[in-house]
Amino acid sequence: MTYTEDAATAYAWAALGGRGQLVQRVSFEGAGAVLPSRLPVRELARASVGASSLAAAELLALRNRVPVPAVRVNEAAVATAFVSERHLRINGRAPTSFAPLSGFWEAADGWVRTHANYPHHRARLLSALGIADTGQDQALVGVLSKELASRPAWEVQETVYAAGGLAVAVASAPAAAGPALVETRHVGQGGPRLLAPASVPAHGVRVLDLTRVIAGPVATRTLALLGADVLRVDAPQLPEDADTHADTGVGKRSTLLDLTSSDDRHTFEGLLGQADVVVNGYRPGALDRHGLTPDALLARHPGLIVAQLCAWGWSGPWAERRGFDSLVQAGTGIAAIEATADGRPGVLPAQALDHGTGYLLAAAVLRALSDRQATGGGRHLRLSLAGTASWLLHDIRPTPARGDAGTYDPGSWLTETESPYGLLRHALPPVHYDGAPANWNRAPTRWGTDLPNWA
Repeated sequence: MTYTEDAATAYAWAALGGRGQLVQRVSFEGAGAVLPSRLPVRELARASVGASSLAAAELLALRNRVPVPAVRVNEAAVATAFVSERHLRINGRAPTSFAPLSGFWEAADGWVRTHANYPHHRARLLSALGIADTGQDQALVGVLSKELASRPAWEVQETVYAAGGLAVAVASAPAAAGPALVETRHVGQGGPRLLAPASVPAHGVRVLDLTRVIAGPVATRTLALLGADVLRVDAPQLPEDADTHADTGVGKRSTLLDLTSSDDRHTFEGLLGQADVVVNGYRPGALDRHGLTPDALLARHPGLIVAQLCAWGWSGPWAERRGFDSLVQAGTGIAAIEATADGRPGVLPAQALDHGTGYLLAAAVLRALSDRQATGGGRHLRLSLAGTASWLLHDIRPTPARGDAGTYDPGSWLTETESPYGLLRHALPPVHYDGAPANWNRAPTRWGTDLPNWA
């Protein structure tokens, strides 16, 4: 069943600064009650993909001076892509989503959510709680459970965060309305920066990708689909999980640079000088010591688009804290709403804050490129997982499911691609407009193995 009116998409498009009448170009094909949840996750998912698709169509039309092509969002494709990490197979092997020491744990007075997928976060969690690291995670599960049960949830949260680890006390009720969904600032003057006609919206756009895990890489993965030259840059001392990179690295290249090295810093500055867009997914302030604040970047490179992503928003006591989707769900009250019948905190049917924010971030960059076509100048964009959580909790109204749920087959939205990691089975992109690419034009390269240059 196809329909054309969607309040959540209109809300997201307005937050992105888009012209209201363009929303009429978007239609949706229902797939039944996909992404089932107490909260309107299906609505969030289709709206974020719809906004991203419309932003792509708008930029393509501006570049080619033609009408905006029709946008068609298939809820089956969206539902499949929103759990892309679960569908991923590498030579038939399914990746592990969460490490044994990541999850919900009973505390003395409630619940705590931990995140210990990365070795350095795991080490800090154990050290903060005074637990000796035996290297045997399955045995440590019982030790961690006993230790957490002896402490108040707030104490665990603050102790672990003070040590650079990740733990959040599970909120018992939804938080008040949080950060704005999208913040956009026009910086500097200058004439329009016109992009030449092209067959895909972001052709020739150079994107410096400073992101990790899911939300930021989903955004840059989307920009790569749409033709951008995306180069991900990581520090060699912070290795990425290979399975995560196999899922979110499609269409992109990946290189390693140590910004404390003068040679690598010189190389980085050369890349930066030729970039159109910088996407930064590190916590606020993490790159400031390298002179990479948004204002510093925009002062050195007028016309640059600087897009920032964080977990907890851009003001308040939690602004500079590390965070992941699972922790933001716990801290904003989503986990309490999704609790199981026995009172155990629950989760959304997808890491919807990550994926939703990723598509919105891609949309914000595409919209900034469109606006720069007309007015010139630079742009500073800010989004957060907490802002997307607030949108889900307070601003999206549930709608009846459309279409026949019995017809939803995720296999129809999966494909196989040979890669340096082996044969990948992965989700197809859900971003679509008339004439859009059906798949990425390249498999993920191995993390950190590409030369630090533009294609």
